[in-house]
Order: sequence, then structure tokens, then C-alpha cells
Amino acid sequence: MELNIGNRLKHAWNAFLNRDPTYSYGVSGSGYSFRPDKARLSRGNEKSIITSIFNRISLDVAQIDIKHCEIDSNGSFVKEKDSRLNSCLTLEANCDQTPRSFIQDIVLSMLDEGVVAIVPVDTYGDDPLISDSFDVASMRTGKILEWKPKHVYVQLYNDTTGEKEERWFPKRMIGIVENPLYEVINEPNSTVQRLKRKLALLDVTDEQTASNKLNLIIQLPYTTRSESKRKLAEERREALEEQLSNSKYGVAYADGTEKIIQLNRSVENNLLKQVEYWTNLVYSQLGITQEVMDGTADEKTMLNYMNRTIEPIVSAIVDEMKRKFLTKTARTQGQTIMYFQDPFKLVPISNIAEIADKFTRNCIMTSNELRQVIGMKPSADPMADQLVNNNISQPADQNRSSPEDYEYEEGENQNG
Repeated sequence: MELNIGNRLKHAWNAFLNRDPTYSYGVSGSGYSFRPDKARLSRGNEKSIITSIFNRISLDVAQIDIKHCEIDSNGSFVKEKDSRLNSCLTLEANCDQTPRSFIQDIVLSMLDEGVVAIVPVDTYGDDPLISDSFDVASMRTGKILEWKPKHVYVQLYNDTTGEKEERWFPKRMIGIVENPLYEVINEPNSTVQRLKRKLALLDVTDEQTASNKLNLIIQLPYTTRSESKRKLAEERREALEEQLSNSKYGVAYADGTEKIIQLNRSVENNLLKQVEYWTNLVYSQLGITQEVMDGTADEKTMLNYMNRTIEPIVSAIVDEMKRKFLTKTARTQGQTIMYFQDPFKLVPISNIAEIADKFTRNCIMTSNELRQVIGMKPSADPMADQLVNNNISQPADQNRSSPEDYEYEEGENQNG
């Protein structure tokens, strides 16, 4: 139904023109010049190349789809569940984060702190503090500050007040994901921690080298063994410093009998070689190569990286969500949480045609499913949605759905 001018003016709304300056429209809570719920690395990780490694891993984990699904008795995927938990995993985790940014937040916090809490903030059903029968409507990551036998003390962002608050939660209610690579990353004497200390030493050395000190030695024409001579040498040093600091171009004069030796040069050490050694050792123990970091890795290298590094982290997150957010009754009814990785992301475009031919010929994927993988619109041809081998001529009657139908007909023809 078309709207006249009066209805358009009545129902139209503009974020700038229809705002009353005296009314805040329910805006409340603390204000910040930066995003308060964003994960920030601690203990010096944000100041080193370790940040790039953590960010690369978290990005690759976040690109894997995690869904609340229904499976059959054999454990095979049947369909997605239309639930609030699945909406958190596929549409909106909370009012601030999409599912991908939420998973990235989980992995980044887990790699930095060693363990992370996945807290269901909004739930439906029974009280989650006294019952396991609840449906998760929104969730956030939290930092575990203290451990008890059955409870943990968690620092969590409250999107109502805009503050980070600390609360006790029972362990059975929240997901607690420990870093599968904890011994390599988070242990006090682990490889990553030793690399971080070497990088800190290298930064200190660079700051000392790049300081504004001249590092000069003045050789005076007299000895400085007596107190009076040392006092005279100190006055000469102060006079030279004053000349250099007060001069427009930093020029000073010296007596013809004085000799000035400049020591402003770096001291040779093997610190840089140690940093390179520990960096390569971290890469090898995490299953990462330099080619993975700069995006030039081949298919085999990426497959090794996905299996050794990414898969354990995704499995740890999915298993903990399945254990804490699905009741025993739901699991016996065939509900589970699964992750899905697109296998075509690592395939070069030159191999897509050959793979598409094998998948359609062996009735693994339909033509329309493959068209969506390569970014093309689905075809309107009904045959494009059927699992048939297009290289073999099909019978005229397409209503027959199973090979048994054809065998039965052949038997009738032979007997008749």
C-alpha cells in the first residue's frame, strides 16, 4: 500500500534530523574514547612480534564455522538447529560482536592468558546457577582471576553498565577453554616467553644505542690523581657540555693539548642471532612458517598448519561448548556443536575445474552447490540441484529416485 505525504512524515525517522537534543534515548553507562570490551594483550605481548603470531592464529580459527547442529545415530550431520545458541554462533554473539569477532576474541585471549572463560550472559529457561536446562542467548569472553574447586572468579564486561565487573560463576555453567599449546606459549620458561625476554633485551639495547648521549672521553694534558686535578677535570667536562648544549649547531672548542675520543658505536653481541633462533624455534613448535605469515605458503604447508595448530584450538572450543551448553538430554536427542571448514579455500583456481568434475561425477555435490563455492549464482535448471552424473545419459523418467526402481523394472521386462 502506498503512503501519502502525511503518512511518510509520520513514519519517517532520521538519526540526525529527528533527534531531540534534550532526550538521550536511553543512553546510559560509562563513556570511553576506546572500545572497553576489546581484548588487549598483556605482559608485554603487545610490544613484540608475538602479537602478529597470535593475531594470525586467531584470524584463521575465526574463519571456521561453528554451528549448533542435529546429527543422526551414526553421528552424521543432518541439519542446523534453529536455536538461540546457533544464532550466537552464526549471527550475533552479543550486542558488540559478530560470531567471527567473538571467536577471534576467544582465541586471542586464550593464547595471551593461557585460559579463557566463555560466559553465557543472557539465557532463557531455568536459572543457570541452579539448573543446566537453559538456552544461551548471548555470550562473552571473561578473564579468570581466581580458581576454586567448583567455582571461578571471572572478570567480565557488562554491556549494561559499560564496566568490567568481577563475579563468581560455577564451572558447570561457563565454558573454560585452556590453550592446547600452553606448554609452548604460556609456561614461565616456555619458548614464547624466552623469546619475549630476548626481544625485551634487544629493545633496551636499541634504546641505549639510539640515545642522545655522545659517549666522549677527554684526554687532558695532566694527570688526575690528586683531588685538585680531578676537580679541575670535572670543571673542564662541565664547560665542554655547556658549550655543546648552548651552541646552535652543537659546536665546541678544545685545547690543542687535549684529545677527544668518541665511543658512540654499538657494542657487538649475538643478541640479534639469538632472537632469530628463538623466533624460528617458536615457528617450528607452533607449526607455523614464515610463508604462512606472509601468505605465500603452498597447499601442503597450509594443510600441515591447519592440522597441527588450528584444529586443536577449534576442537578445544567446540568440545567445551558442547560439554557445558548442551544438556545430556539434548545430546541424546542428537544435538551437538560442530565446526565446518571450507576445503576449497586452499585450492588454487587452476584445480577447481578438475575437482568440480570429480565431485559431480561421483555425486558428492550438485552443480549449484559447486557454483556457490566459486561465487556464481545458482542455475535455474532443475538438473543442477540433483546428484546425478552428467557424463552418463539419464533415463527419461526422472521421478525414479533409487537404483532399485530400475532393477525392479528390468526384472519385470525380463519376466514379461
